[in-house]
Amino acid sequence: MERFGLLVRIAAEAADVAANGTEQAGTLRFEESARQIAKNARFIAGGVNSNFRLGMAPGPLVFERGEGAYLIDVDGNRIIDYYCGMGATVLGHTPAPVLEAVRTQAEKGILFAGQAPIEYEAAKLICERVPSAERLRFGSSGSEVAQAAIRLARAATGRRTIVKFEGHYHGWFDNILWSTAPGLNAAGPEDVPTPVIGSKGQDPDAGEGLSILGWNDLAALEARLARGDVAAVLMEPAMCNQGAIAPAPGYLEGALAACRRHGALLIFDEVITGFRLARGGAQERFGVTPDLTLMAKAIANGFPVAAIAGRADLVDQFADGVLHGGTFNAQPIAMAAMVATQKLLTPEHYERSSAHGQRLQDGIRTILAEAGIKAQVAGFPLMFHVAFGLDAPARTYRDVARSDKVAYSRFAHALLRRGVRVLERGAWFVSSEHDAAVVDATLEAVRGAVAEI
Repeated sequence: MERFGLLVRIAAEAADVAANGTEQAGTLRFEESARQIAKNARFIAGGVNSNFRLGMAPGPLVFERGEGAYLIDVDGNRIIDYYCGMGATVLGHTPAPVLEAVRTQAEKGILFAGQAPIEYEAAKLICERVPSAERLRFGSSGSEVAQAAIRLARAATGRRTIVKFEGHYHGWFDNILWSTAPGLNAAGPEDVPTPVIGSKGQDPDAGEGLSILGWNDLAALEARLARGDVAAVLMEPAMCNQGAIAPAPGYLEGALAACRRHGALLIFDEVITGFRLARGGAQERFGVTPDLTLMAKAIANGFPVAAIAGRADLVDQFADGVLHGGTFNAQPIAMAAMVATQKLLTPEHYERSSAHGQRLQDGIRTILAEAGIKAQVAGFPLMFHVAFGLDAPARTYRDVARSDKVAYSRFAHALLRRGVRVLERGAWFVSSEHDAAVVDATLEAVRGAVAEI
């Protein structure tokens, strides 16, 4: 009960901050969210069911519903949403065809512990669209399919070591939650990074099968692969967990060639980049086809669907001794949502949404520059990143880590009080519902937030 009392006090203080800030700026208030978080922390640890929902001032928010590009919270605020379900809702919060597909499938059944025709239709769509997808298996989360890929790579190569990069995130499990956002005081030399654990209680021996490198450094990757013990190189093909950083020219091509020379697999984690950078993911955009690909988030516009796809000879090992299972894999209702989502991800969708996303980026960049705020706005039309305090676009995790996070947090909070919700780590996700009017309203809020900070 002592901890619960602390949570109540923290939530109350957050409400006071929100209220005081609101009175000064004449904008949104969040007291009811704070009250509900405090009340329900007696049942749910911290009042949330994922640690990634903690942290943003004035505190975790509670939402009643979503409508297109907007979220409506329990305080009655109508907020433009650039979280997009942490990148998942590429079509906005209430796309009618997806909702209709879900209703239709729900009437047929929820879970069969067997196969359904809808999962075959879903698999066919992905195999037709994603260059690496000769064969696939469905799962429920990105963290889960990352584990499947690691197991598969070790089985296929007979090796243990997985190369992972600073700033890249591949799930919250002990064996991979290393150096995802390390403090620079703990990360060691840039050319020989020190592995940094990601959580209290994490098994310190679980990282023995990992080798941590800096991303976008082809020479370092080549040298590590030359030791001959690497099963797979696992990377975000564009670094979007921290920043929104494109690969250096030739980097992905060089990584694939080096893996081929040294008998390792190349795995692209496209949980964030998939269906945002292009319909076929970053691999389509950059023209590099990995051995295996991880997908989730935007694959089904917020329904719990993930996939591991890749070379048929590799993925078929799941039917020949490499265990992959899951009660909710290819759950029919989620599959129906996925099929409907994929059918809406047309070339016209990308052209239209990208135009709005690019105008938003350009507008933010202009407003910040005119205000004399040193910042970098970089990335892709449907997923970009804003970093304060950088003189040049980030090329590595350590560049992003040197940005002024305190100033950006103040900016994000000022935006929220003006009805625009953005991640405090600098990421902005854009959906098909962020149209010209929404972009205009967002830029007006950006002007007000810039004036405040």
